[in-house]
Amino acid sequence: MKIYPIETGTFKLDGGAMFGVVPKSLWSKTNPADDNNLCTWSMRCLLIEDGNKLILIDTGIGDKQSEKFFSHYYLADTKTLEQSLNKLGFGLDQITDVFLSHLHFDHCGGAVKWNSDRTKLETVFKNAIYWSTENHWNWATEPNSREKASFLSENILPLQESGQLKFIQRTGNYTKSVFNNFDVLFVDGHTESMMIPHIHYQDKTLVFMADLLPSTGHIPLPYVMGYDTRPLITMGEKGEFLNQAAAKEMVLFLEHDSVNECCLVEQTEKGVRLKDHMTFSSIFG
Repeated sequence: MKIYPIETGTFKLDGGAMFGVVPKSLWSKTNPADDNNLCTWSMRCLLIEDGNKLILIDTGIGDKQSEKFFSHYYLADTKTLEQSLNKLGFGLDQITDVFLSHLHFDHCGGAVKWNSDRTKLETVFKNAIYWSTENHWNWATEPNSREKASFLSENILPLQESGQLKFIQRTGNYTKSVFNNFDVLFVDGHTESMMIPHIHYQDKTLVFMADLLPSTGHIPLPYVMGYDTRPLITMGEKGEFLNQAAAKEMVLFLEHDSVNECCLVEQTEKGVRLKDHMTFSSIFG
């Protein structure tokens, strides 16, 4: 097995929205904002090469939305998904599986594109199975008013229409996935049944944090995004997870932290806190 970080560019979101009730005087110490109160966030994906499987976790925002849509998010797409895959020697048609942590646009938008004459939407990865989970799929395709702007039908419905969609079965909060050395934690605070992959790699547990922990600045329990649908549940889920991560020395892979690819956490008298941050290659070579 080999694992590769995949950069797909950055975007900007309001700092207050990203930190909820926490005052700017506190969150800006780790995530400084620009003059418009916007912070820069990565859309970092993960690629797993395992035998004849090439598994991509999340896909970034993609490029099919309107200019008006993208103008809200100040994209810097110097590293696109396709370019990052090509740099490693892989093509789009080689991807066998696309695992979507959840279906918010910045996580799944890169899964679907316009065809050559922009008359029809089609899947980006023609030979891949797209993996979601049924609870979340139903939640996303019949969205509540709060999340409606994040669940875009053009990102989601073509996956089903293509016949390439399958579901990871949720059995409790932690289950084996269909892949080797790959378990899934289900959490419900950010959105219903978000999937957090736990990958057993080089004698370590590598955890793809998705939106359970967007950045190192979100480690203290009250630092919960305003986007979360159930913030109190997020606090409980994050607290339980971070206790385990500290005890088991898990490597946390940060999808949205624009500075830090990975981090370790530890128990302190103030609770779980950042132990160290590092690049993926410095841990796994």
